[in-house]
Amino acid sequence: MKRILVTGGAGFIGSHLCERLLREGNRVICLDNFLTGKKENIAHLMGNRFFELVEHDIMYAYPIDPVDEIYHLACPASPVHYQRDPIRTMKISVLGSYNVLGMAKLHRCKILLTSTSEIYGDPLVHPQPENYWGNVNTIGPRSCYDEGKRAAETLFMDYYRQEKVRIKIVRIFNTYGPGMLPDDGRVISNFILQALQNKDITIYGDGTQTRSFQYIDDLIEGLVRMMETGDHFTGPVNIGNPGEFTIRELAEQIISLSGSASRLVFHPLPADDPKQRRPDITLAREVLSWEPTIQLREGLLRMISYFRNRLEAESVVKSNVATIGL
Repeated sequence: MKRILVTGGAGFIGSHLCERLLREGNRVICLDNFLTGKKENIAHLMGNRFFELVEHDIMYAYPIDPVDEIYHLACPASPVHYQRDPIRTMKISVLGSYNVLGMAKLHRCKILLTSTSEIYGDPLVHPQPENYWGNVNTIGPRSCYDEGKRAAETLFMDYYRQEKVRIKIVRIFNTYGPGMLPDDGRVISNFILQALQNKDITIYGDGTQTRSFQYIDDLIEGLVRMMETGDHFTGPVNIGNPGEFTIRELAEQIISLSGSASRLVFHPLPADDPKQRRPDITLAREVLSWEPTIQLREGLLRMISYFRNRLEAESVVKSNVATIGL
């Protein structure tokens, strides 16, 4: 049994990772300050005697007992959340990484950073391989996240070279699945919720910009396989689905699969929004023997069912509250 720390463990990705690690027989410490994580994401784990919740802000040092592995996920990850307080976002990326690297150095354990495809910015190379340095605006509204993650990668590599810390770096591409916040501004959750309520589907730009979407189960498998690699392999490695779709194609597919009467409406594209995003996963295939298994149509059907059930449950609660009020 390994003792594993997951920072940001109550978030969308973190909660799925905690569940997977527990299922494999590990002892899991979930550290979260609930800035964007939700207790409801981990409520079903609280009765497990091998699961421990620590409410703490990773910007400040935490004197944790020895652990075997650290998965460092703590950071707001959607534009709505990380642009709300950009200074704090940058501090979480830099100071949070500094603190967890100190833990890893002290306990001589492996540590994995969940970086992001956003470090490629608005890429001039397509698809994006790990050796591409990116095209990032250092002073734009998204820079707090993009540059924060780039600085985190730098810290991880410097601790590897200078302090011999056993690091891993994964660059995550767009991920979706159960547990996503309805209001986090991500395109799949936005489109599905709008479609299920027959509201206009809001597309920013002309809809020709492309994205690649991976289902949460595929991502978690990639993270676990990366942690299991030998100390000689640090990454970074892209983990994402190379299937590429325009935003308009995504919206039209969601309307079709959900049987929605929604129509498409178009708004100006936000500043620094990338026009293309697709991972080159050659390295993940070669080193991790990993590639995604759940394609977009299957994943969207699962998400439509998830959000439909969630909306129905919320409707029942509202109805009961109204009845009690009468």
